[in-house]
Amino acid sequence: MREILMLATGGTIASQDAGNGLRPAITSEEILSYVPEAARLCRVDAIQLMNLDSTNVGPAHWLQIAQAIRENYSRYDGFIITHGTDTMAYTAAALSYLVQQSPKPIVITGSQKSICMADTDARRNLYQSFLYACDQGSQGVSLVFDGKVILGTRARKVRTRSWNAFSGVDHPDIAVIRDDRIIRYLTLDTPGVEPAFYTTLDDRVLLLTLIPGMGAQALERLSDSYQAVILQSFGVGGLPGGDKGELAQAMKAWLDAGKTVVMMTQVSYEGSDMTVYQVGHDLKERFGLMEAYNMTMEAAVTKLMWALGQSQRPDEIRRLFYRPVQCDIIR
Repeated sequence: MREILMLATGGTIASQDAGNGLRPAITSEEILSYVPEAARLCRVDAIQLMNLDSTNVGPAHWLQIAQAIRENYSRYDGFIITHGTDTMAYTAAALSYLVQQSPKPIVITGSQKSICMADTDARRNLYQSFLYACDQGSQGVSLVFDGKVILGTRARKVRTRSWNAFSGVDHPDIAVIRDDRIIRYLTLDTPGVEPAFYTTLDDRVLLLTLIPGMGAQALERLSDSYQAVILQSFGVGGLPGGDKGELAQAMKAWLDAGKTVVMMTQVSYEGSDMTVYQVGHDLKERFGLMEAYNMTMEAAVTKLMWALGQSQRPDEIRRLFYRPVQCDIIR
């Protein structure tokens, strides 16, 4: 029988009414008591790493989760992380970079309603996570939610209330789960590969979303506080004013200071291509800009934090950012 370690971090799945709103309060052992069927699939141990609303989860917590996986990696056949949905896609992406090429499954799940409620998706999501983690063909970082298995680098929360809260962006899902059957669309093979664990992130990453008429003041004033900026622009990519505008000049100051600038689109699907229009083409050609192409926002943010954590050299940051990890970028 396979052995699975569940790492509980809080979130809606563990929440109870505190009188002024829901807050995480249910322990890992209590969560497990709601899915006794898991005992038929595997032997389960649980660790309560934290009990937070996922709004409060950030880079330090991602490192804590990755460290717990690393410390217990040799003892278990797979890992399940219960997590709040609000930042689940960020955590899934971050773990994809902190624990790379894992031949064992690392599954992230949660729910839209607490596991203690009668009308909840929590018990189904958690049971299906155990089912997927126990399957011999499962590996790498994935998100299991509402019968779908999504790559950790491709998941995004697209609904705030519905049970089908997550979608895979610009990439097929790994599998769907129907009853107790896993129907696979993709196979991620890492035979004989040892996982690569990373222990550093640099969270000095700014995400700046452009709006029509926006000037360069924010970009100018925030440069001292950040080492990198992701500029979310319009359509397939470009800046108002092109390579001669005030935004381009502010961006040039970042680059001249040895900082990193990445362009990406605000559009959820199909990604960027700055070479299509003059407002993007000339900008990219003049400054040699990095581009996120069809990465999700969550993957671009966390990958840049990971890359900056490994090096401060612009050429090495570029190399790491463009190196594909678990199908995160297609150029």
